[in-house]
Amino acid sequence: MKPGLTMWGGGMLERHELEAFLTLAEELHFGRTAERLHVSTSRISQTIAKLERRAGVPLFERTSRRVALSAVGRRLYEEVRPAWTRIGDAFERAVESGRGVTGTLNVAFTGPAAGQLLVGATELFRERYPDCDVRLREAQIADVVPWLRDGVADLVLAQLLAHVPAPEPGIVSGPVLVREARMLAVPAGHPFARRESVSVEDLARATVLRMPETLPASIRADRTPRRTPSGRPIEAGPVGATFQEILTLIGAGQGVFPVGAQTRRYHARPDVAYVPFEDAPPVEWGLWRTEAATARVRAFAQAAHDLLREP
Repeated sequence: MKPGLTMWGGGMLERHELEAFLTLAEELHFGRTAERLHVSTSRISQTIAKLERRAGVPLFERTSRRVALSAVGRRLYEEVRPAWTRIGDAFERAVESGRGVTGTLNVAFTGPAAGQLLVGATELFRERYPDCDVRLREAQIADVVPWLRDGVADLVLAQLLAHVPAPEPGIVSGPVLVREARMLAVPAGHPFARRESVSVEDLARATVLRMPETLPASIRADRTPRRTPSGRPIEAGPVGATFQEILTLIGAGQGVFPVGAQTRRYHARPDVAYVPFEDAPPVEWGLWRTEAATARVRAFAQAAHDLLREP
């Protein structure tokens, strides 16, 4: 168990109080916080109210429509989160140093190409650590952050965000394991389908499908920006909840969507054409995890890295 921290005039802050504060600071929603911590919403409200009485100042600003960190609450979060992560990391390392890399590692992937890559990484990992079981499962992009936060997955192989090593509080990603060309998936009868390549600026002349609002804003902004690099607006199309749904909407002529080059191989469809971008950066893939990396997580990440760097 992670120990309490001494705060506010020598009073001890218990583990459940810290977890309630940090989780609410990340979710900004009492219901989701309660769901993540497997307690009632009233329990979270009572815990936060108790913390604020001890602090003598509001940590959150509440209205009927939103919850936000106060200035004091944000400063507290920024100071406590790294320390809490280090405590967890240190404890996990202490436990695992005595028993080695054992137990079960849950690894998820988004899409068949990522799944195929993980098969090779898993084989190498099992050769090195035969006492550790690896369980693989597919995730939708909307699952990545919730699964990591809730412990459903220890690692997820997914597309990385451009220049964003920490896509969400407590979640880190990278380094880059694989790069592939970026392409634009368009309806087979679209004028772009007859071209050898397209430009990022061409997105201003198309309707780009959107990802669900439940996804973190950082992911949505990276995959489907609202403006081109020159500032021209991009028309927003319908929302696709899953990748297969997005491809179906494209085939139905309702919009276009940027994808990686592997999509052409693993998702060949007669109603969808894939056109290379001539000026877009490549799509990068890597492992996502929480900041609290265990010995199992670090060992698997090293195996994946070694596999892809072998001649």
